[in-house]
Amino acid sequence: MPEQLVGTVQHYFKGPSVAVVRLAEGTLAVGDSIRFHGHTTNFTEQITSMQVNHQPVPLAKAGDEVAIQVTDRTRQHDQVFKVTP
Repeated sequence: MPEQLVGTVQHYFKGPSVAVVRLAEGTLAVGDSIRFHGHTTNFTEQITSMQVNHQPVPLAKAGDEVAIQVTDRTRQHDQVFKVTP
């Protein structure tokens, strides 16, 4: 499946399992599939929950810092790819 680099992980909160991602290009929406890739990270999942400034949002665009609920651990500087069918 084709992938587009959309941003990088800025921070990971272990307790709530949330990755803060700075979007460099493109958009992300609830329901999109994304892949996290780094030295020890490589997993794909569907976005189920997303927030900007502690407010739920359905869509985020380039320049936003978005908090995404994840099922696995991510690390700072991991790359985030949007998976397109």
